[in-house]
Amino acid sequence: MAQLSEEELSGIYDFTVQLAKDAGRLLLDGAKSRMGDDGMPSLDTVEKDSSVDVVTKIDEDVEAFVKNSILFLGEETYSKGATREYLVDDLPTWVVDPLDGTVNYTHIFPMFCISIGFVFQGEPIIGVIYAPMLNQLFSSCRGRGAWLNDTTRLPLLRNPIPPLPDNAPKGCIFSCEWGKDRRDAPDGNLVRKVESFMNMACELGGRGGKGGMVHGVRSLGSAALDLAYIAMGSFDIWWEGGCWEWDVAAGFAIVREAGGIITTANPPGAPETDVIGKAPLGGRLYLAVRPAGPSTTETGRQAQERTVREVWKRVVKLDYSRP
Repeated sequence: MAQLSEEELSGIYDFTVQLAKDAGRLLLDGAKSRMGDDGMPSLDTVEKDSSVDVVTKIDEDVEAFVKNSILFLGEETYSKGATREYLVDDLPTWVVDPLDGTVNYTHIFPMFCISIGFVFQGEPIIGVIYAPMLNQLFSSCRGRGAWLNDTTRLPLLRNPIPPLPDNAPKGCIFSCEWGKDRRDAPDGNLVRKVESFMNMACELGGRGGKGGMVHGVRSLGSAALDLAYIAMGSFDIWWEGGCWEWDVAAGFAIVREAGGIITTANPPGAPETDVIGKAPLGGRLYLAVRPAGPSTTETGRQAQERTVREVWKRVVKLDYSRP
C-alpha cells in the first residue's frame, strides 16, 4: 500500500482536530443541558454491560455526528454489531470513542472526552483527545510531535525533559483503573488488580519485597485521558487491562509522538531480560511510561525500560482476552 503524503497527513490531521472540537462542543452542551437550575445533574441513564458502565443519550448523538463525517470503528459500532473481533487491518481506519469516561460524564466529573485515532497499516499515526469541560485538546501527527491546545509541545516539562527516578516506581505517579470486571472471584481480574495496586503502593520492602512506594495512585476513569497525561508527563506510569482499541488508539499516537513508550501490562516469563516490545493496539493489556530525559547514568529509553521491568516485578498477570 502506498504511503500517505505529507500533504495528505496534514489534511487528515486538521480535519481530525476540528472534528474533535465540534464533537466536544456537543458533549459540553449535553452536560450543560443536564444541569438543573439548582446546579445538580440529572442522572437519567441507560445501563450498559455493568452497573459501573452507563451510557447517556449524548454518547449516541455524538457518535452519529462523527459517523456522518467519517466511517469509523467505535464502541457503539462494536457493541451493536455484537462483535468483539479485532477489525483493524492495514487499510486507513478511524478508531473512535465518542465519549470516553461515560461514568464521569453522568456525574458531571470533568474527566470525559472524545477520542479519535487514525490508524494506517495497523499503527495509530494521528490522535486527538479533547476534554471539553477541561478545555484540554491533546493532538499528534506522525513525525510532528504531540501538542496541548495546538500550541504547547508535550511533554510539558521540556527544559530539559526530566529523567525518571533512579529507584522507580518509587517517586512516580502511578495511574490505573478498577475496570468493568467487578466479579468477586478469588483469582478474578479485580482481585489481581487490587493485589497489584497494593504492591505498587506499599512501602519499600513490604509485601515480600514487592512494595514499590509509588508517590501517588490516580484513577481518572478515562483510559484516553490517562494516556494523554502520560504524554503530558503528569503521570509517570499507566498500567491497565481490559480496554479496547477505541479507548487507546488516539492515546497510542499521542504518547509515542511525545516520546513515551507503551508495552504489554502482563509481565513476561523473564521480566529482567525479555525484550520490551510494542503493545498490540487490540491486545487489551497496556503499560505506558512517560517521556523521559537522560540522566548521568542512562538514556531516557534505558530508564523507561528499567521502569517497565520494575513494574512487571510487582504486578499480577491479568486475564483479558477477546471474546
